[in-house]
Amino acid sequence: MKLKICGMKYKDNTTEVAQLQPDYLGFIFYENSSRFFDGNIPELPKSIKKTGVFVNASLEFIIEKIKTHNLQAVQLHGSESPEFCDTLRHAELVSVSHHEKLEIIKVFSIKDNFDFSVLEAYEAVCDYFLFDTKGKLPGGNGYTFNWDVLKDYPSTKPFFLSGGIGLNEIDQVLLFLQKQESRYCHAIDVNSKFEIEAGLKDTDKIKRFKKLIQA
Repeated sequence: MKLKICGMKYKDNTTEVAQLQPDYLGFIFYENSSRFFDGNIPELPKSIKKTGVFVNASLEFIIEKIKTHNLQAVQLHGSESPEFCDTLRHAELVSVSHHEKLEIIKVFSIKDNFDFSVLEAYEAVCDYFLFDTKGKLPGGNGYTFNWDVLKDYPSTKPFFLSGGIGLNEIDQVLLFLQKQESRYCHAIDVNSKFEIEAGLKDTDKIKRFKKLIQA
């Protein structure tokens, strides 16, 4: 099971977290977020995919950040249309260091139910779905949604499981990973439950969590 750590903000902390070898590190390029990233991403191991998180940003803004930070993945956390995703997908953006196509992750927020038919239009224009908790903020709300909803997941597209996941939820996560509805779960995405303060991650907690989900 892959692991994504989102909401990185501080250079030294990013370097420390990178030493734990997560599969993805997320940097939020959304000014209204308390985890807004406005610095330079330090040198990271090539195994870690630098992921830019955007909320209804312009295509030009996203492309600028991809080029500036050599992002390998883009997470779209707003109401971006399938047409927008398709335009981004065909923007001829290739990772400078990896020579791989950009991964596009489209986020959908869930509470107690979800209309999975909305995914159909996105099937051909993104690489992954990410299911997060519907809340006041576009992410980092700190609580889980009802994962039983995913029993009705109609797609074979791999997805990220996100929303309020921390060490206290580890039994719940491990149980989910044994169920049929987890068969297309590509990665676990964590953020606020592993923070000392917004954007500052507790590496000891992440290390324990990573060991448990990958055991």
